[in-house]
Amino acid sequence: MSASSFTTTVLNITTGTVESVTDLTQDCEQFLHDNAAGRDGLLNVFVPHATAGIAVLETGAGSDDDLLAALHHLLPADDRWQHRHGSPGHGRDHVVPALAPPHATLPVIGGRLELGTWQSVCLVDTNVDNPERRVRLSFIG
Repeated sequence: MSASSFTTTVLNITTGTVESVTDLTQDCEQFLHDNAAGRDGLLNVFVPHATAGIAVLETGAGSDDDLLAALHHLLPADDRWQHRHGSPGHGRDHVVPALAPPHATLPVIGGRLELGTWQSVCLVDTNVDNPERRVRLSFIG
């Protein structure tokens, strides 16, 4: 049995001042290319923010916009929220991680991310008050 290894890095992502779904798949693949060297293991993707999450979904065919629309429907940006600082409805941003959790752990086979054909790893950010995000990528082999 070979010894396990652990490698980690932090991505700095600018999401801007609009709600967004940012595809991180290429960043994840590059990290694994540089650090997994053909090994099997797990990639953990973690966003250390109280108002953002990680989702695995199809992008580019409207699903990313559908996700934002669904979050708007489920969590309206209005004054119903107890948490009341920042932009109007900002309290909803603090509920988003309950639906799009701040982490995902994904299989890595032969140094490559094991995703389905249409799956992408995405940062979900509805907080227009915080345009800069950090995302930690960690590989354990």
